[in-house]
Amino acid sequence: MSLTGRQSLNTSNVLSVIMGGGQGTRLFPLTKERAKPAVPLAGKYRLVDIPISNCINSGLRRVYLLTQFNSASLHRHISQAYKFDHFSGGFVEILAAEQTATDTSWYQGTADAVRKNLIHFLNHDFEHLLILSGDQLYRMDFREILGQHCETGADITVATIPVPRQDAESLGIMQIDAERRIIRFVEKPKDAAVLDSLHLEKSAYANLGITDERELYLASMGIYIFKRDVVRQLLDNDRPDFGKHIIPGAIESHKVFSYVFQGYWEDIGTIRSFFDANLDVSSELPRFNFFDMSAPIFSRLRFLPASKINGAQIDHAVVSEGCIINQARIKRSVVGVRSIVGCGTRLERVILMGGDYYESFESIQANEAANRPRIGIGSNTRIENAIIDKNARIGDNVVISPVGKPENVDHPLYYIRDGIVIIPKNGIVPHGTLI
Repeated sequence: MSLTGRQSLNTSNVLSVIMGGGQGTRLFPLTKERAKPAVPLAGKYRLVDIPISNCINSGLRRVYLLTQFNSASLHRHISQAYKFDHFSGGFVEILAAEQTATDTSWYQGTADAVRKNLIHFLNHDFEHLLILSGDQLYRMDFREILGQHCETGADITVATIPVPRQDAESLGIMQIDAERRIIRFVEKPKDAAVLDSLHLEKSAYANLGITDERELYLASMGIYIFKRDVVRQLLDNDRPDFGKHIIPGAIESHKVFSYVFQGYWEDIGTIRSFFDANLDVSSELPRFNFFDMSAPIFSRLRFLPASKINGAQIDHAVVSEGCIINQARIKRSVVGVRSIVGCGTRLERVILMGGDYYESFESIQANEAANRPRIGIGSNTRIENAIIDKNARIGDNVVISPVGKPENVDHPLYYIRDGIVIIPKNGIVPHGTLI
């Protein structure tokens, strides 16, 4: 779709809904005290900032966020970050799971969450409902997929991305015809014969703009557009999930099309994918570019001072605002807001999420009297392959490394998931600890 076509597209008739996700068990312990969309990202953002920013950059200003687990910090972030003027009609609003006279249950799936909030959505004047995930890293101009949706006269459009065979088993895989209409949808195909039958024909690569020569499959990105009347019709049942139930069932009865996306996309579903996506931000040419101001990523303004570096050696790292880094060595790491790093400390492949506040002098003295470290990283400490969650207190002469340990461990001081050590939010690692 051309730029002129995007500009002429009427985005005022679109309502956007971001799915806040379930308990986020695969991201535990990062989701122990917060909803999955509220997990910090790239030093200063939250996961939910990605889909909201994509909406704003696409001219979509009416956004609902559906959530139900540990939503306090998410509510606070949304209320402080996204405010539109009274005359634009725009909003970013959270709809938490609620009990009603007819239903006292939690959201049972993506479709169930939309179904239970349909009464709120239908109070708005819209023709198309855009449904997004709250835990993915990508940059997309939704006017492109909306344009194709309108041009094809689709009832439903599903955003898809070409993936290699090794990734196809864990995703919903589509099969399309020459017109990009979806004729088959298999959720997480494990059977080799089924998988073989779903691969994308190489003769279609050129028409879809695919330059990769590998065997590819079209995977659902969890991004859907529904016509208003269609979503009402398809949700008039108790089927809980879009990917498993609603979309496969609609293929036979409705016009369901695929929009093929070619850019970077990462589903932040596990500790390993979260860790790798964050560390990639510190690369010279990261796959996701936060410096692209043609479509900026928005977040909460904190009005923090610039970071202060006191003789540190920093190699391929992202340092957020409000930090004080003393004579430390930091390599291939992400340093979050308000981080304090002591002298002689070495950080390598570390996601340091920083702090929610600066600790007062009185608090530092009281903790020192109790032989507890201050918030931040102490002196002469070595940390590698680790995630240090917010407000953690790491003492002096501490060593934190997953080397020689099992892939998954639960310990009173720390967790290990996917071979990565995690110090939980508000965690305390005493002086001299060896992990």
